[in-house]
Amino acid sequence: MPDPGQRAGTDSTGPGPGVRSADGTWIRTWNNDAAGLPLVISNGLGAPPAAWPRLADPACGFHAVSWYHRGLGGSARPADPTHITVADHAADLEATMDAADLERAILLGWSVGVNVAFEFARARPERVAAILAVAGLSGGAFRGLFGPSGLARELREPAGRIGAWLLRVVGPPAAGLASLLPRTLDAADRLGRAAPTRAVPGLADLGEVARAFSAHPWTYYSQLVLASANHQPMDTGFVTFPVTVIAGLLDPLAAGDDLRTMAGCIPGARFVALHGTHFLPLQYPGRLHAELCALAGRTDLGPTDHGR
Repeated sequence: MPDPGQRAGTDSTGPGPGVRSADGTWIRTWNNDAAGLPLVISNGLGAPPAAWPRLADPACGFHAVSWYHRGLGGSARPADPTHITVADHAADLEATMDAADLERAILLGWSVGVNVAFEFARARPERVAAILAVAGLSGGAFRGLFGPSGLARELREPAGRIGAWLLRVVGPPAAGLASLLPRTLDAADRLGRAAPTRAVPGLADLGEVARAFSAHPWTYYSQLVLASANHQPMDTGFVTFPVTVIAGLLDPLAAGDDLRTMAGCIPGARFVALHGTHFLPLQYPGRLHAELCALAGRTDLGPTDHGR
């Protein structure tokens, strides 16, 4: 991450709203344009803001910002191809905060985005009001893989690295199938809205997420995932702000036991286990928003803390 005094600025020369990160990489950003407490979404790798539908509501209670990961969703790839580490993503998080004029914020992490949130918090604890960690670890993400399968712990990281490399092989055909999913979900959503009974919630949001993943360059995406595997477990002794950790009991990518252990190492952290998979934001949008609101109530942020 850059030096504390170094700030990235907004940039109007890119193809849409964005910012130049500390290393000069152009990062596409997102803003819900709502009034409320400052919030930065640190998403799972390649996930769009549509994964958090409640935060697109102007009445959600949060002024939320986020960014698209390097080389994905309209963000540029870095000039140095090695600049795709968790620390680089944390620098993009800081650039996004600076562009939105947020001095301090709640961080909402999902999957590898939890690693990114804690990496930023370790370097800039004074800028973090709280962390909601969803289906992710503070470090050593690959060590939490395949928990429900019973795979021996010493085999999890090597198996994860093999699986991440194979994304460049299985990703393209899977993306072809995924590209058909949004149209199916959109049609189902339209039918549901036209029906006299209530539509099945989340279909349009799931379609947006599937549409984003179907467009990823899978060899590069594989490289991003492998780079995240190098982020080592960290000592969370620096944490003095409120934390809530949420695990999915059926999650093959972030073992619930490991998330419970992480929460137990953070004084005062709240741990929540839900009967769900790795995609808790789409499975439990209402519950996660309620947990976010409850976490916000544990911070020292006031109603006027919308920016600097």
